[in-house]
Amino acid sequence: MKKKHYDVLVVGGGMVGAALAAALGKHRFSVAVFDQARPEPFHVGVLPDIRVSALSQASETLLRAVNAWPAMQSMRMCPYRRMAVWEKLDTPLHQSKGRRFNQTLFDARDAGFEQLGFIVENRITQLGLLESLNQYPDVEVFSPVTIGNINTGHKNQITLQDGQTFTGDLLAGADGARSRIREQVGIRLETSEYAQQCLVATVEIAGGQHDITWQAFTPTGPEAFLPLPDVNGKSYASIVWYHQPEQVRRLMALSDKQFIAELENHFPEELPDILSLHERSYFPLAKRHAKTYHKAGVVLVGDAAHTINPLAGQGVNLGFQDVAWLTQHLVDARKQQQHLGSIDVLAGYEKQRRNENLLMMTAMDAFYHGFSNDNPGLKLIRNAALTIAGKTRPAVKQVMKYAMGVSGKHPGWMSQ
Repeated sequence: MKKKHYDVLVVGGGMVGAALAAALGKHRFSVAVFDQARPEPFHVGVLPDIRVSALSQASETLLRAVNAWPAMQSMRMCPYRRMAVWEKLDTPLHQSKGRRFNQTLFDARDAGFEQLGFIVENRITQLGLLESLNQYPDVEVFSPVTIGNINTGHKNQITLQDGQTFTGDLLAGADGARSRIREQVGIRLETSEYAQQCLVATVEIAGGQHDITWQAFTPTGPEAFLPLPDVNGKSYASIVWYHQPEQVRRLMALSDKQFIAELENHFPEELPDILSLHERSYFPLAKRHAKTYHKAGVVLVGDAAHTINPLAGQGVNLGFQDVAWLTQHLVDARKQQQHLGSIDVLAGYEKQRRNENLLMMTAMDAFYHGFSNDNPGLKLIRNAALTIAGKTRPAVKQVMKYAMGVSGKHPGWMSQ
């Protein structure tokens, strides 16, 4: 078969891979996207998926820039305007909601925004991005397909199992934490496994949709609540429970009724009444960072380059910022008539992103290790810090803006 040549070959059509294709398509790069499966279509009335993300203001800006946001809004999403953080303490006074001296509350109004972000099902974000790709004639999506062979270097080449062959100036690995592209080019990972696992459940709740998300820290990790959109007049939420692996296995083995009882017994009083359990799952926790984000002709974005403790839901937001800055560097390279896969171009992208990603990974690590223990001295220090932070509004405002992605430098193309 005749080979088809593109500026960029993107392996992985998930949220980050599709966003990269859309951003490049907006700038008239020719792009081919390859993925093993397509997401199930959205149907009104279907209950929320278990896999959700907290999209920041910066991610919304990117998704609007590539025209994916309107399609996502036409499906569903849930804004959250406040976020509360505290540590659970075994004192009767502290167990009453609204009376927590060590609580820090982030309110979007303090930063001049309507909301801190949106809780969106991953499938809806992906569907919105794939729909936006229809607007860009230079982007082609090949899915579902299975890749047979990948050759990298001066000439990147992908051969599908059906024999179709594609070449590209740049090969982008957006194929997740177990990236085949990363392994293909021999990029090693720095990996750190966490003691806890993360149990996630989708539940129906009483009392209507909430505009607040919260995390209560315990020695075994946080207990968290994320509001989800109403469906068919009923309200839903995502419950996140960090715990030791043996306890997670025990919780997964319980009946729905027993599991709900465990939630109601252990979670803070802020937890609304749970009417039913829709779905639950769990996954191990690990921090991974690629030794480099690139080799000649090959670049990594999103989870292929880094995975982070999901404490603050920043994983996909970091991936979208990878997309934003890689696009900027490729746009600049084309203006300067540089090869898209050149080391200089890709090194510039990595320099832009590595420290930012590392800073967020380190911050989440500090929270994890700082709170996931019962050391009396550390407990005193961290609760004093939470108490002071909760009463220091300028500091809270700055932390909030950083987490929302509205502070610091931004790629110029997104404001054009």
